[in-house]
Amino acid sequence: MPNPFQPFTPQHGAALATGALVVVAFILVGRRGGNGRKLATALLALLNLSVYPLSLLAWWSLDGTKSIDNFLPFHLCDIAAITAGIALITKRPLPCAMTYFWGLAATLQGLLTPALTVGFPSGPFLMFFLHHFAVVAAALYLPLVEGWRPKQPFWRGPLEIYGWSVVYLVFAMTANNLLGSNFAFASRPPDNPSLIDHLGPWPWYLVSMQGIAVVFFLLLALPFRTAGGKR
Repeated sequence: MPNPFQPFTPQHGAALATGALVVVAFILVGRRGGNGRKLATALLALLNLSVYPLSLLAWWSLDGTKSIDNFLPFHLCDIAAITAGIALITKRPLPCAMTYFWGLAATLQGLLTPALTVGFPSGPFLMFFLHHFAVVAAALYLPLVEGWRPKQPFWRGPLEIYGWSVVYLVFAMTANNLLGSNFAFASRPPDNPSLIDHLGPWPWYLVSMQGIAVVFFLLLALPFRTAGGKR
């Protein structure tokens, strides 16, 4: 087994810095237009649609007990990666909105407090950060390069995606009950430190998370409150 991952260490900081540089590179190339933009869009879509099978291979390569949480694409960040790939290819409003709000409200939080057990240079470590940064890159790329805008008035998009988030939570809790898994961390907090640790015991932290999600979604929509939305 590789060394265990420890959050808030130089290893974690180096991963964040490297990922941030790659995100900026995608956006800068995309904003230049032309063939560079086409290539950046296609590569970012491919990354988002590939991270789940690549992550699956990475986890299978490890010795030891395998957790079902690492093998089914039922985490919100797994679903966000799929919607990001679809959004970049189709430019359809719903997957674009899901990518933007989920990517910046949830996936970004996952990068800051990773629910990760193995460290560099293991395959799961590399794929975790590639996966999450691919979603965050798509969430920023859509408004900054593709010109996507949420629905108007500005609160419509956040409430719509919040509704889909509740649907996802119900699905995750059902899967957890049937499989003994911990998708959406709806059964227990992650092992590593996270925001959930400060939201009270289960199940009350689930209620707190819903309130925080609404606030984050509304804050993310504020920059577009006077912009015309793409429907």
